[in-house]
Amino acid sequence: MRAADRLDASLMARALVLAEAAASAGEVPVGALLVDGYGSTLAEAANCPIANHDPTAHAEIEVLRAAGVAAGNYRLSGTTLYVSLEPCCMCAGALIHARVERVVFGAKDPRAGALGSVFNLAESPDLNHQLEVTGGVMEDESALLLQRFFQDRRR
Repeated sequence: MRAADRLDASLMARALVLAEAAASAGEVPVGALLVDGYGSTLAEAANCPIANHDPTAHAEIEVLRAAGVAAGNYRLSGTTLYVSLEPCCMCAGALIHARVERVVFGAKDPRAGALGSVFNLAESPDLNHQLEVTGGVMEDESALLLQRFFQDRRR
């Protein structure tokens, strides 16, 4: 396994820990972290729209908010987002506006995924920024966490 692939897997494992924390809180299990070009974590978060009474409180948005405050800038060039589930349109749009360089996600989202599954905003030539996307990192673990969560909710 290449060093870059090992780093992606290691950081996705952290995103999964955050996703598990979201599930424990009754939220859809999605976790995310943003790292700089050296691999240092700038911010991390779990889904919290239920707790925050905020439909925009997806893990990705929470990470961008925290990282923007920490950086003192809404532009987060040269960063990589690791997230356990493929981002939706809202989150993909925010990632593009923030100028995030790369997104690494775990499970595909066949209902709302905006980085290749339903839409592909990452490579739209009509937008002023494109994202480099790597999907399927620890995909089975990410999908299993989501499946278990929704099975438990249906019971």
